[in-house]
Amino acid sequence: MAFNPHVRAARDFLLQHRDNYEIAYAGFSWPELPIYNFATDWFDGLAEENPDGIALWVIDGPDETKLTFAELAARSAAAAHLLAELGLRRGDRLLMVLGNCVPLWELMLAAIRLGAVIIPATPQLSAADLADRVERGEAKLLVAAGAEAERFAHLSLPLGKLAIGVTDEEPTPEDWIDYRRAYQYLGAGMHLPGCSRANDLTLLYFTSGTTALPKLVQHTQVSYPIGHLSTMYWMGLQPGDIHLNISSPGWAKHAWSNVFTPWLAGATVLVFNYARFDPQELLAVLERTGVTTFCAPPTVWRMLVQTDLAAATHSLREVLSAGEPLNPEVIDQVRTAWGLTIRDGYGQTETTAQVGNPPGAEVRSGSMGRPLPGYQVVLIDPATGEERPDEGELCLTLDPRPTPLMLGYAERAGVPDDALNATAFEGGVYHTGDVVRRDADGYLTFVGRADDVFKASDYRISPFELESVLIEHPAVAEAAVVPAPDPVRLAVPKAYVILAAGYAPDAETAKSILAYCREHLAPYKRIRRLEFSELPKTISGKIRRVELRRAEESRSGPGERPAGEFRLSDFEL
Repeated sequence: MAFNPHVRAARDFLLQHRDNYEIAYAGFSWPELPIYNFATDWFDGLAEENPDGIALWVIDGPDETKLTFAELAARSAAAAHLLAELGLRRGDRLLMVLGNCVPLWELMLAAIRLGAVIIPATPQLSAADLADRVERGEAKLLVAAGAEAERFAHLSLPLGKLAIGVTDEEPTPEDWIDYRRAYQYLGAGMHLPGCSRANDLTLLYFTSGTTALPKLVQHTQVSYPIGHLSTMYWMGLQPGDIHLNISSPGWAKHAWSNVFTPWLAGATVLVFNYARFDPQELLAVLERTGVTTFCAPPTVWRMLVQTDLAAATHSLREVLSAGEPLNPEVIDQVRTAWGLTIRDGYGQTETTAQVGNPPGAEVRSGSMGRPLPGYQVVLIDPATGEERPDEGELCLTLDPRPTPLMLGYAERAGVPDDALNATAFEGGVYHTGDVVRRDADGYLTFVGRADDVFKASDYRISPFELESVLIEHPAVAEAAVVPAPDPVRLAVPKAYVILAAGYAPDAETAKSILAYCREHLAPYKRIRRLEFSELPKTISGKIRRVELRRAEESRSGPGERPAGEFRLSDFEL
């Protein structure tokens, strides 16, 4: 049997005690494995045990694709043979710039089989972002949609570029490789040479930080593939479930909820592609497909409650939210309409779900729950470094080190970032950078970031990255970016700008700056509000963003607009 027995036992223990947090938390321990490969030691077990079960169900407009566990296992093995033929070897980096298409799952499993390292990337990335991922990630092979070939013309990779979505009517772009060649290997066998050490690098995520360039987060064959047992427990997934998660490829949450967590439970991954989000269309999909577990970011939940939820028919058992705290009123509206309580969870790209409200446990208003099985947390005073009982930075103890915790940060592929790692693991704990409060029963409530990184439309935003683009505009002498309240997105990036000499603080200047940012930033990073203003600074000249954030938070409501503020929506861009 392809199931690793130690992982299976740990999984089954959490399933058995899914409604008893105290027993699950006290009795769970991470399996210690020197050798492990998620594709051969877990997914192939699903294919043997439940060959006809649906592993992947992709809805893309009128087109639908369903693949059983046996079919997807065979197709991923065929894809692995193609990657090997192209020269991809253990430890080599594969840059995947794909939307929610079937080959994404085939190739993820294929790369894991080979022991190659996956660099997930969203198709929204700019040319500079892509070049950075190729250079610092040392990518050897690119996989992207053939129709988007021109976007990647500036990139050169040792093993070339693999085109997805090529048809007889749309030939393979020049100098690209047709992915359909993989299917000639169907039936060639599941096993490829070699096996994987547990600490072999498997995923390399680029995530926003407080420096100019994104941080590189390194995950192994066990940190996500086994570590998401904690996520499975929080979500309450069970074998046979149909799980729908709203997330985009390229972000860690996609791997959380569209790959590892459902398949650890033996559930179906359901993917709903849409060109423009329509809450009524989503509700129709929930009803038609028989979804049992549903996870969505707060932005989606805030849109859903604007519809007539009570009239919607569904088969949901678990409803979840992650990415940022969800408004209590939204939770109340869903509970009233559906009789279900949205359960919050907390984690990071660097980890799996650390804290959450699991099934059967009391959900307290405003709280993101308690530490999940396999995680031990301490609260550290950011100023003194001392442990505190009631409020402080959420940190993870490292004795024992939790299996889901990243290997560490890297400067570039294979080169540790000593400065970032020293900060992240200072004092013998892992620092999340998030401040929380803890009540007498151990429930944690999010307070805010210990640094300036913030969430906008469920995406993590680094002010420094946006400010670096702003000051490229000739009218901008200095800038600071902070989150501004928004009724739908919760927050949007707002720039406070000091103008260079010779420029007027008027609509024409604002339009020019916003247009420049729109052209040079991915859509989720765009500056959406701008105000010409002096910037508060320390004696040493450092900008005090905390004062600007407080000014934005002090507005009487998210719709209030201060005098002198310009918005992207004011202009036809």
